[in-house]
Amino acid sequence: MRQFLIEEIKTWERFYRANFINCLTGFKPVSLVGSISSSGVPNLSIISSIVHLGADPALIGYINRPVAAAPDTITNIEHTKCFTINHINESFLHQAHQCSAKYSPEVNEFEAIGLTERYEEGIIAPFVKEALVSYEMELVEISPIHYNKTFFVIGQLKSVFLEESIIDADGFLNLSKSGSIVSIGLDGYAKTEMITRLPYAKP
Repeated sequence: MRQFLIEEIKTWERFYRANFINCLTGFKPVSLVGSISSSGVPNLSIISSIVHLGADPALIGYINRPVAAAPDTITNIEHTKCFTINHINESFLHQAHQCSAKYSPEVNEFEAIGLTERYEEGIIAPFVKEALVSYEMELVEISPIHYNKTFFVIGQLKSVFLEESIIDADGFLNLSKSGSIVSIGLDGYAKTEMITRLPYAKP
């Protein structure tokens, strides 16, 4: 096994280095974040940095890139205090990946990439109709990460939309049944398969 020091990694070609570092964290959940602008333009962003922060209260967060690189989603969430998270499955993977393109703020990204908006009563932000697992989030806080100018966006769970058939008797979600996929790096995607569930660990 070879050791790669950061001093060497920094000398590599930009995109080779980015691929290498982005893959280090392994497989990650990947979803589409739906939001809407103050002027009513729907927006979608593909996000692979979504993390569970707690069950009570139910908090979920993600990392938003610097505003200069990705301004629309964070601006929309700041204005409306609401967003949706939608699992991606293989049936619309190519459209979801297209969300990584930089569209102008006035462009409806659902229309641009060929996905369908779904609205639920009392919820401002759009859901992805094609998604089999979706949930509504209310903004709690946006914390700047000054070192690299990114932002940690934290939301509180408000409601969930999914097929009851993927819920096990103890509340466990078997996401293999929904076809929810995962990502690796910036452009790699993979299917998931349950191996097993293990008992609660005790000393």
